[in-house]
Amino acid sequence: MTSRGFTTIENEWIALKDGTRLAARIWMPDGAEEDPVPAVFEFLPYRKRDGTSLRDESTYPVFAAAGIAGVRVDIRGSGESDGVIDGEYTERELADGCELIAWIAAQPWSNGSVGMMGISWGGFNSLQVAALRPPALKAVISIASTVDRYNDDIHYKNGCHLSAQLSWAATMLGYQSRPPDPALVGERWKEMWLERLAGEPFFMEEWLAHQRRDGFWRHGSISEDFSSVDIPALVIAGWADGYRNTPLMAVEGIGGKAKALIGPWVHKYPHFAWPKPRADFHSEAIAWWNKWLRGEDNGIERLPQARAFILDAVRPAARRDSDRGFWVAKDSWSSPKMQCFYVEQFGRLTEGMPIPHAPGHPVYLHSPLDTGTASGEYFTLKPDAEMAIDQRSDDAGSLVFDTTPLAGDHDYLGRPIVTLALRGHATGGNLCARLVDVHPDGTATRVAFGVVNLTHRDGNADPRPLVPGEKVSIRLVLDACGYRFRKGHRIRLSLSTAYWPMILPPPDDDGVEIDIASLGLALPLLGDHSKIEVKEPANPDPLPKYIEHAGAATKRQVVRDLSANRTDYRIHEETGLYEHPETGLLTRQLREEIWSISPDDPLSMTGTSTWTCDMHRPGWFVRTIATARIACTATDWVISAVVTAFEDDVQIFEKIFAEKRIARDLM
Repeated sequence: MTSRGFTTIENEWIALKDGTRLAARIWMPDGAEEDPVPAVFEFLPYRKRDGTSLRDESTYPVFAAAGIAGVRVDIRGSGESDGVIDGEYTERELADGCELIAWIAAQPWSNGSVGMMGISWGGFNSLQVAALRPPALKAVISIASTVDRYNDDIHYKNGCHLSAQLSWAATMLGYQSRPPDPALVGERWKEMWLERLAGEPFFMEEWLAHQRRDGFWRHGSISEDFSSVDIPALVIAGWADGYRNTPLMAVEGIGGKAKALIGPWVHKYPHFAWPKPRADFHSEAIAWWNKWLRGEDNGIERLPQARAFILDAVRPAARRDSDRGFWVAKDSWSSPKMQCFYVEQFGRLTEGMPIPHAPGHPVYLHSPLDTGTASGEYFTLKPDAEMAIDQRSDDAGSLVFDTTPLAGDHDYLGRPIVTLALRGHATGGNLCARLVDVHPDGTATRVAFGVVNLTHRDGNADPRPLVPGEKVSIRLVLDACGYRFRKGHRIRLSLSTAYWPMILPPPDDDGVEIDIASLGLALPLLGDHSKIEVKEPANPDPLPKYIEHAGAATKRQVVRDLSANRTDYRIHEETGLYEHPETGLLTRQLREEIWSISPDDPLSMTGTSTWTCDMHRPGWFVRTIATARIACTATDWVISAVVTAFEDDVQIFEKIFAEKRIARDLM
């Protein structure tokens, strides 16, 4: 296909019906007004001018060269757009998205067909807007997203409270506190900046007000009604990311209109993600858009319904640049057959079903509260210690059950399930189950995990406290995986009552009695499949190069103060100072985060996350510092935040979100 010339429109104002102007960056194919083209729309609060410019510039010029316009719009109150953000995936945001799609379709350069695309936030709202059925929206590509906002995002997981909730609240304070670029908005930049500084919310206040899966979380969760999405959806994720469940849930729910692609990746676009192998996202996306936005007969609709990379006995490492494995395809996805295991009388994990009515064999489990420091991040951006590391340290505080060394390779694809019966010693508690590959040398790779707040054992909408001493049944569905356990390896099931700092502790930490005789593990067999090749990108380094003034730095540390009986988990992430070669804008972000806990006191838990964000050009410098904090009592979550802004090293603004106590709801 001949490459087409294009023009980059650095900023175009799009006026909404209420008078608000949103800022768009547009990549326009040459000759579009004479020969109208389809358009791909992305709608984010992450700042087109600097926050997402690298990845935008790796993709939208390629689309434009293929005759597809790219329209990247900043959500209200972000980047150069007017107004103040009002939350995540709000009714106003989604209504704005529908209005923008109508605006794009009505332009003289548009052929009237629009696609919507994005990763994370943009992947979420692509599916959410699709469910609203704006007429011009013909297809979506959703990457690292969710169909269930309560259970598969950074807030809660099966009723457990994710530490990522604080991290993300601090991140959004940092992102939303930054000003627009004066080079685009002119003298009103400071007025706009002060408006958003004064008006931006501390998202965590709202998130903590909804600790159950209520209407707040059902809004925007297309799993509530998959039939609302009636256009083709390509849904992509990576096994190293927290959003790994979405592709298979999407094809199960949406049906034949959806296609799933799951690679070994962290939370990145497939053409530059780690670990490798990567996928040629550009070629596949262009074919997708040409089919559904142009009507081109290119066969993309005949893709297998599910394609997945099966990790082949990978090892944890300080950095995983490439993972061993192989690609498989299933023309039609259906619930897999399960291979079942139980724990026999000597504690060995053995193939078969638990023996009905077997005599009970209770074992008391009470993990140290700092069990979980090998868990990594919920969503990962780099293939280092953000990913789960060797699990032996976490297994030391867990109840573990191993098979004998395997006589042959075992291949799985889907969601493992753990079933068991237990008795609580308190009215609540958390339980974590991990599927682990134990290598012949003892190295332990986490394959999948699941957690449950035991008060949510029968659902997340109406939790019920445990009755101490009363036996209850637990069915815990782990996150999806695609994995080969090799001959000579052992399959391990690890159980713990703590998974910190990923999961915050319950108010009571009295442990549980697990009936080992009831314990079952069901693993999803790969079953019938085709081995395939997934084309890798021709360019191994597709991101543009900016001018480096100071390099990036990252550090993760676990510090155990034995004298003080205190464990700290410390994160230092610095992006480095980089200058855009065309705009001259220099940016730098620094994240400092620390979580602390005493291994025997759940009420000792604290977390602090601070973002420092710099922007400058010669003669102009701004900095914002956003800090969010959380602590707890037996009855309350205790949160606070502060945002401070500087112009030329002079403080011009401070907003304090005073300490707020929010009642713990069976957490």
